[in-house]
Amino acid sequence: MSNNNDATVVHGVAIIGAGFGGIGLAIRLQQQGVHDFVIYEQAADVGGVWRDNIYPGAACDVPSHLYSFSFEPNPDWGRSYGPQGEIHRYLQHCSKKYQLAQHLKFNVAVTALEFSEEKGLWTIKFAGGQQAQARAVVLAIGALNIPQYPKIEGIEKFAGKIMHTAEWDQDYSLKGKRVAVIGTGASAIQVVPAIQPEVESLALFQRTPPWVMPKFDRAQSPVRQARLRRWPFIQKMIRSLQYLLAESVVPAFMWDSLLTRFGEAMGRRYLQKVIADPELREQLTPQYAMGCKRVLLSDNYYPALTRNNVDLLSSGVSRMDETAIYSGDGQRLEVDAVVLATGFKVPVSGAPMPVRGLAGRNLNDDWAAGSEAYKGMTVSGYPNLLYIMGPNTGPGNTSVIFYIESQIHYILQYLRTLRANPNEYMDVRPEVQEAFNEGVQRRFKGTTWTSGCNSWYLTADGKNTTLWPSFSWQYRLRTRHFVSAEYEFVEVGNTNNIGAESEIELAAQS
Repeated sequence: MSNNNDATVVHGVAIIGAGFGGIGLAIRLQQQGVHDFVIYEQAADVGGVWRDNIYPGAACDVPSHLYSFSFEPNPDWGRSYGPQGEIHRYLQHCSKKYQLAQHLKFNVAVTALEFSEEKGLWTIKFAGGQQAQARAVVLAIGALNIPQYPKIEGIEKFAGKIMHTAEWDQDYSLKGKRVAVIGTGASAIQVVPAIQPEVESLALFQRTPPWVMPKFDRAQSPVRQARLRRWPFIQKMIRSLQYLLAESVVPAFMWDSLLTRFGEAMGRRYLQKVIADPELREQLTPQYAMGCKRVLLSDNYYPALTRNNVDLLSSGVSRMDETAIYSGDGQRLEVDAVVLATGFKVPVSGAPMPVRGLAGRNLNDDWAAGSEAYKGMTVSGYPNLLYIMGPNTGPGNTSVIFYIESQIHYILQYLRTLRANPNEYMDVRPEVQEAFNEGVQRRFKGTTWTSGCNSWYLTADGKNTTLWPSFSWQYRLRTRHFVSAEYEFVEVGNTNNIGAESEIELAAQS
């Protein structure tokens, strides 16, 4: 595409990201008869994290029937908890069934966003210099998309293989290799049991032990799948029961209380049942309140740690050299490969890309002390910009899809209001955003999420900008209705032609 301004593509709505959020919003827009939208995706396929995270053992820790769109149930899940490949195929199925191909622009990386008060339009800049414009932009890129690489002295000297779980090299075989795994979070408890049987040795470097509970993951029989296809109401009932069960644990997280202690007792009982070695059991026992960090689910993580070819080093990593990795207590281990199960750069502060709003204000500056938005979706000073899974909308207990569908419902009302006011842009009032976020932070006081551990939920100064501090049904009630009075409507120049789609293709499109 040319950089000539006359060649700039203009859309009513630009959705950035083709994961659950972007695909779900696109489907709902079409169902409302709205077709003036485009989805920009930096990869060559839909799927988001479920396209990219292909490490061995990758799977969801939310039950399959709950981790799917309510309007598109899938009776054919192969397991109680969906593996990566199944979830990816589910999103491909949704894209194909609802005919989103005409709206999808693949291999297009967005590098910056800039709002024009004069035109009431967002300029979207792409890698390579191309541009497009849209009246509204929806950022549906999620939080788990930028791998977090640890700072380890000498890591650049290591001559063996280093790979992050989020950037797995399928062409590299770990069979018979001496492998070190750094990290004991959500990806580690999946990859360790998956690779343990094939490696010669596995050294697991732990800094802080997680709370781990049994997952009770089971294969779903063809008979069960056929039953769900024949009687869809059964799947709806299962989904509802799974949701209620997930909500039932929220009080243990909301208040550091007897319920929290009860959960911890269950976790210790599970640990004692599986790990017979008292020394190993002591290394694996968390010393912080359950829920302060993410509670993990696994049926095979603890058993894998008891195998003869696995060693747990609970002093962390101190440094590396050309052929070895050193533990914090001075042990030197010769290894062939290092797996970094160190998670993602969750944007607790700062924006995922340069975003300039009214009067040139920069979202990175506004969010330097911690990101915040109204209901996690709109930010004062950045009109017609919406987030899916923005600040303080992460679930600490249940399916992220429930939150995504709540946000989609609100965003559809927002966009409907915007279309009804074609010569204006909408900006959430600063006092509305401030009051909302004061309430959110106030509700965190006394919860396990702020009980003192070092968590990726928190900013450097301890502010939780990641989670929703209550029941998910309360968030849904908060997002059920769009209130125009909470927004300022500002008249712009002649925008009567906004929404006329251009047939110009991006040069970067595959």
